[in-house]
Amino acid sequence: MSGKKSSGTRPTLVLTGASRGIGHATVKRFSAEGWRVISCSRQAFSDKCPWPRGPEDHIQVDLSDPENLGFAVQEIRKRLEEHGSQLNALVNNAGISPKGPDGERLNSLNTAMHEWRTVFQVNFFAPILLGRGLFEELKAAKGSVVNVTSIAGMRVHPFAGTAYATSKAALASLTREMAADFGPHGIRVNAIAPGEIDTSILSPGTEKMIDDIPLRRLGLPEEVADTIFYLCSSKSSYVTGSEIHINGGQHV
Repeated sequence: MSGKKSSGTRPTLVLTGASRGIGHATVKRFSAEGWRVISCSRQAFSDKCPWPRGPEDHIQVDLSDPENLGFAVQEIRKRLEEHGSQLNALVNNAGISPKGPDGERLNSLNTAMHEWRTVFQVNFFAPILLGRGLFEELKAAKGSVVNVTSIAGMRVHPFAGTAYATSKAALASLTREMAADFGPHGIRVNAIAPGEIDTSILSPGTEKMIDDIPLRRLGLPEEVADTIFYLCSSKSSYVTGSEIHINGGQHV
């Protein structure tokens, strides 16, 4: 479902983690194609976000709080009623990666258990709870789910912590499971695994990794957004259960 639509038939996207980086670029990409975007993030809507109906279609939600997430699902379902209770795409982009007191990487020896639980709640449990909570709306639209994993889910990363990496590896596995379970209902489920993308949240020293990337540059948020859009469009109508690596060849 690509291309611009009239206001009454516009496809709808629900996106978590919309306030910066990949999420911000994704909202702009879908908005430019005429989609309605319901954004979800911990922050209130920012007036720096230029997309249509931004304030009205923003939901402030703490994904680390299961009860708050449950309320958000009900609010999303309510807002989808005007669209015939149909959801064309769900993009689970929100993710957290806690650091130590001096910004250092937290490994498997020094990550506190409460940090593990919070990371998995946001990075792993929230995507399946959103997918299950919005299942009927996705089914009605024969929609698409895109889970944002990471290169850190498949190799030890110098900056991404252990809890983050393992949660993303689990999300990649969950993507396959969801594809198998949701597929018979006409819902496609895929993942994208970004590498070093040029955003404001890059760790200091990331530029030193460029020599190890075959394309010799960082990726752009817009390049990730283009791939997400492809996976939510009719161009990828027979693609499900896949994880697309967006890292300039860094994983090879």
